[in-house]
Amino acid sequence: MRSDTLNIAGHDFHVCVAGDPSKPPILMLHGFPEYSGAFAKLMEQLEDDYFCIAPDQRGYGQSWRPAEVDHYAASKLVGDACAMLDHYNPNAPVAAVLGHDWGAAVAYGLAFRHPDRLQNLIIANGVHPIPFQRALAAGGAQSEASQYINWLRADGSEEKLAANNHARMMGIFSKHMDMSWMTPQKLTAYQTAWGDAAQIRGMVNWYRASFLKVAAPGVPLPDEDLLSLPPEHLHVPMPHLLLWGENDTALLPECYAGLEDHCANLTIQTIPEADHWLLHQKSTEIARHIRAFLTR
Repeated sequence: MRSDTLNIAGHDFHVCVAGDPSKPPILMLHGFPEYSGAFAKLMEQLEDDYFCIAPDQRGYGQSWRPAEVDHYAASKLVGDACAMLDHYNPNAPVAAVLGHDWGAAVAYGLAFRHPDRLQNLIIANGVHPIPFQRALAAGGAQSEASQYINWLRADGSEEKLAANNHARMMGIFSKHMDMSWMTPQKLTAYQTAWGDAAQIRGMVNWYRASFLKVAAPGVPLPDEDLLSLPPEHLHVPMPHLLLWGENDTALLPECYAGLEDHCANLTIQTIPEADHWLLHQKSTEIARHIRAFLTR
């Protein structure tokens, strides 16, 4: 595994890569509150047969972390990913884009807006905007599970997340999840990647910039309060694998209810005894499912 620094529109982005660049590429996009290291174990499992590309996304780790919310518009996040594809695989689509958590939002954005750039879409406990917004607006279990989104969007959340050696950040990271994979060495690496409140601001700005609305528990949002999401613009035309840790308490199965309506060719693979952090908990099993999907 090695580190690269890419200059994208005048700003530096840190990227971890592993494997032979002549092998089929997989772009791996992390979510909150992680960084490129989220894929370290999976890259070890796949690097013999694939060229693995895992950036610190905008606002994270060693990449550019602007303070202004408007720098985190979806079009700009997808633009970063396109620039990385231009650098590593300019003349052909990559074998797959893999997105987890917020990384899934960028991966779906690539599938919607730039379908010629990827042959396959793989999502691990991440969400398509239409079923997710429906679940968030319903006022039910997912609305209740997602109340933390409003907390993160509030002014000053970055200071609270950084305080007391990132205690609140770890509380969000680990709530109702199996964190047995988090060794002291990994925790130190995560805390280094998080940084201080000014740096964490970039991470929470992903939430602030999002159009998604979260209902209060028991108080559904009316359709007229929600952004129109035309299905014809949010279609996944390439083969799509959804990997889902069954014990996830942050994203519930209702998040992908009806996903098949928005995909040309969908495969759903649930992962027992795994939760939101399935990439850490079940990396060998995840790698096996990815290999089987890409060589089917």
